[in-house]
Amino acid sequence: MSAELTERQAFLVLNALPNIGPITLNRLLEELGGDPREVFTVGTRRLEAVKGVGPAISSTIAAWREHFDLAREEARMAQADTAFITTRDAAYPKLLKEITDPPIGLYRKGSYEFGAPCIAIVGSRRTTLYGQATAKKLGTELGRLGFCVVSGLARGIDTAAHEGALSVGGKTAAVLGCGIDIIYPPENLALYRKIEAEGAILSEFPFGRRADRQSFPMRNRVVAGMCEATVVVETDVNGGAMITARFAGEQGRLIYAVPGRIDQPTSAGCHQLIRDGATLLTSVDDILNELNYLDGLRPQPIPDKPGESGPRAGSLTADEAKVFECFNGGAMLTPDALATQTGLPADRLSATLMLLELKRLIAKRADGAFEART
Repeated sequence: MSAELTERQAFLVLNALPNIGPITLNRLLEELGGDPREVFTVGTRRLEAVKGVGPAISSTIAAWREHFDLAREEARMAQADTAFITTRDAAYPKLLKEITDPPIGLYRKGSYEFGAPCIAIVGSRRTTLYGQATAKKLGTELGRLGFCVVSGLARGIDTAAHEGALSVGGKTAAVLGCGIDIIYPPENLALYRKIEAEGAILSEFPFGRRADRQSFPMRNRVVAGMCEATVVVETDVNGGAMITARFAGEQGRLIYAVPGRIDQPTSAGCHQLIRDGATLLTSVDDILNELNYLDGLRPQPIPDKPGESGPRAGSLTADEAKVFECFNGGAMLTPDALATQTGLPADRLSATLMLLELKRLIAKRADGAFEART
């Protein structure tokens, strides 16, 4: 039977068979030498010698044609311009391979191959304007800095994060809790298509698989597993983003939580995460400072347009120009000194400094002062 299936087809079939979890699939592959075709040739006795494999699973594998129409799936993939990438492919997210139960394969639409570090931004579907604005700002800043912003295409925080990254030409990936042919929520059709064109859509589920209580946690483990860090913007204590954060913690990844109002239920989960040890996030600097000591985790910012070495003074806002002028002559200034010189209130000054950093015009020193980049 191994001659009837290519290696990729064997991965595709195993990934789609019902009631066989990723832990069992990975254990089967490990014990049978890594070739998925061997799973279909060794016989039920050998299969059942593997921990977690009983008669129900071995019979499902033996009668796989009754459970999965391979030809139909391949036709759907070709029609939808969808690839199936396995853990052996360079395009498979590298960090995701390190978790205890990685998907043995992922359906992918879009050509992005995850060459840059990924940061997840997740949160509630029922969110506030503050949460949406914060998620979009973080997505924008991380996208501009060269990170790939990962989220789940859901309403609310996910949508804002994806839109933020796309707004500056950054990369973003959407991980679905359903088949890759199902667009949920339906109002995100245009966003789905834009992510497909400029980033990547991922799913471990076969075509036609509807989302359910099992598929969303599985999706959340992929989001956390492929990312260096997970940022939770808004969630209640029982929200799906809390599951993503738990997976991130179990996998030893960085967890950040954005604080909110103490009387806002959608911030209760973030406050609980902070109490439990997550890093309180007030700006993208909190992420950069923690990653800064590992050069490999700092991607290249999106380059300026050809012919430009950086933003010109004429491209700055009035506040940016006022602050940037203070650095003439090589001055190194603290935020307090800048506030005195410019007369800008603290919130406007902080936002302006962040934008000048993102435009690569100034840099923050280890002592907290700022200086112009040479």
